[in-house]
Order: sequence, then structure tokens, then C-alpha cells
Amino acid sequence: MLWVVCVFLCVCARSLAVPVAGPRISSRSKVLLVSFDGFRWDYDRDVDTPHLDAMARDGVKAPYVTPAFITVTSPTHFTILTGKYIENHGVIHNMWFNTTTSEKKPYYQTQFVNEWWDNGSVPIWITAQRQGLRAGSLHFPGTASTYQGESAEVSEVEPWFYNYSNETAWRENVDKVMGSWFREKDLDFVSMYFGEPDSTGHKYGPDSPERIEMVKQVDRTVGYLRNSAASNGLTDHLNIIITADHGMTTVYRNGLVKEITLSKIPGFSFRDLVFHLVDYGPTGMLLPKEGMLEKVYNALKGAHPHLHVYKKEDMPSRLHFANNARILPIILWSDPGYVINGYFPVQFNKGEHGFDNENLDMKPFFRAVGPAFHKNLVVEPFETVNIYPLMCHLLGITPEPNDGHLGATQAMLISSEPPEVSHERLCITVILPLLWGSL
Repeated sequence: MLWVVCVFLCVCARSLAVPVAGPRISSRSKVLLVSFDGFRWDYDRDVDTPHLDAMARDGVKAPYVTPAFITVTSPTHFTILTGKYIENHGVIHNMWFNTTTSEKKPYYQTQFVNEWWDNGSVPIWITAQRQGLRAGSLHFPGTASTYQGESAEVSEVEPWFYNYSNETAWRENVDKVMGSWFREKDLDFVSMYFGEPDSTGHKYGPDSPERIEMVKQVDRTVGYLRNSAASNGLTDHLNIIITADHGMTTVYRNGLVKEITLSKIPGFSFRDLVFHLVDYGPTGMLLPKEGMLEKVYNALKGAHPHLHVYKKEDMPSRLHFANNARILPIILWSDPGYVINGYFPVQFNKGEHGFDNENLDMKPFFRAVGPAFHKNLVVEPFETVNIYPLMCHLLGITPEPNDGHLGATQAMLISSEPPEVSHERLCITVILPLLWGSL
């Protein structure tokens, strides 16, 4: 048996040692996942977007996709990375919190709380690396964490006080991913995050001229990204998926409506709570003191016509937001346009997200282009939980257990067969371990 191993090692070594001129780009299928935070499904309808339009003609477009509930940044991005609903992956909020000490960390600081992210589910870059591929992540939520002791092979986390709208930085990051990560380092998968048009939508509102200008910037970046892929020789084997985590809707204020302020509701008192997570948009969670759950629930239920109040165990099953120990006993969310205030209003965004994922304004856009995708095809809307099995299929890897299914996206693919495993990868990850195990 030993001579068979020796011969096979020689064959593999020869296949791996073929000289090439310049950086070697493998011919295996690659995937780039791009998220433009807060890009609502219809943001291209009142803006000239030639590059997004060209991407749709050259590839696939969905009218919209449905994110997981709650429709906020970290949870919905982790759904895309794991293929799991939020109750199943456990990243239930943008904020890490401790109900015993009442400590809370904002979005950016929460990125560095490892146990918040690493609690049983692994993102696709870990799955890919465990199966012999090379992966990277740039600024994507969850990048700063390690998972079961592993992290993305190549990664970059944005610094504190990062300017998410700097177009020059956007292009520099595109150059880095295309020229360095994909071409020189020969990565197979990269997830890449842009923090707009979310910030602009919050500050100025989704119907503002500022949002329109930011969508134009996104469109220019899509064109730059595709041109960069071509100039780096990646077009023939790079599949690009561009989507977002959620949409955006206008907030009603300035006396237009009766605002939701919990402290003003008769029979409700914050003294009856151990911990609360409100004042962060249209959703909230409450932990009542022992024996106070029914009192708190009854005071809030029906107190405002646009406030939804549920005990954890009674949450609508379609939302998949109940079956997790991190989710508190009482869950609140408001109708589109309304936000939940605690003692008094402290948030003044003109646009907001976090509402019911059935609401059309919460749904993001979706585009895909590359050798695996049909051209000029519009597919039916689907849930973003299904993007994960699609990416695993494109990479030719076995997915972790997840809540999505490939059937939801299969119509966009030219072939239902996964990509062929390269000779080198077969040697390294499959055949050699079998041979060594037989010695």
C-alpha cells in the first residue's frame, strides 16, 4: 500500500507544482457576497442606476427578498451567513446585553463580544475553510469573532468611528478584495460589507434627496466592482451576490401621530422590570420582576393601536423569534412609522427599520451575476435564509444544518449540479486523508 501512496503523492505534487506567470488564480468557482446595508428593494426605482440595471441584464434579479425578524443589522446578516433564523443562531439583537448588570454594548462594541456570536453556529467562511477552501471577510458583521476557535483566514474589521460613506474608501476596499484577496491570495469566498445607504436613510429618511444621491454612489460602486473583477481576470469563475440586510421606512413624528411612550401607559411601570431593551427603534424586549409578568403584559397589551405585545411563547411562529434563551419573556414591536420610546423620546431618526418582515418597506434588494447564473432573469421573491445554501452550492461545499433550502433559488442557476472539485483540492482534502488512514 505504501508504494501507492508514494506514487499518488508524486502525481499530486506535480499537479500542484505547475509553474505559472504571476499570481495564480484557480479555476474553481468563487463567490463574493456583498451587502449594502439598508438598501430597500425599490431604491433603484426613482434613481438612474445603470450599473445595477446592467447587472440584472447580465444575471439574476429578485423583485425583493424577505429578511429574518427582527429586521436589524447584526441578526439579519448572521442569518445570511448561517442560513438560520434568528432564534436558531442566537444573535438576536444589534446590542449585547446583560440582564443581571443591565449593561448594554452598542453595535460596534458588540462586534467584539466573542460569545455573542460564537454560540453554536458558524458563518459560511468557517464551513468553507473546514472543507479545504480559503475565505475572507471585510467589515461584514460577525467578522471580528472567532467561531469554535477559528476565524476567517483573511479578515478586516473597520476601525472605531469609521466613515461608512466614504466612496474613496469603498473603491480601495474593492481593489483590495479583487486584486489582493481573490487574485493574489486566491481566496474562494469573501463577504464584503458597506454601511450605506442605511446611515443616510436613518438620518434623512428613505424619501430624501440625500438617499437618492447615496443610491447613485452605490450604483457607481457596483460598476467599479464588476470592472475590477474583469480587470483582475475573475469574470469567468467569480459569482457575485449583492443584497442587503433590511429596508427602511419613514418615521412619523412632529405631532403627526400619537407616539408610543411606555412610561405614559396607565398601569405600566419600569419599577416592575428587572431589565428592558427599548429606545432602539420599533422593537423591544422586557424582563419583568418575579411575579410581575402578567401585570406588565396586561398593562401593555392593547394600550396603543400600533403597539404589538407578545409573551415569548405566544409569538407568531412565522417570525421565528421565540425559541432562544436570549429572547426575553415579553416582546414588543410597532407598526411601520412608529417607534417604541421608554421614559420619553430619545431617538430622532427620520428613517427606521426593525419592523415586521412582512412589511414591504423592510424588504431588501437582490442581484446575482456570474458563470453559475442565468442572464436577464427575474426570479420569484424568497427569504434571505436561503442565500446560505445557494452560496454553499456555488462553492461546492456541504452546508451546516440550516433553515434554508436550495430549491428556493435553484431557478436562477444554469445547472443544478455543484461545481467540480479541483484536482488539487481532491488530493488535499479527500484522497490523502483516506490513504493515510489506511496505513
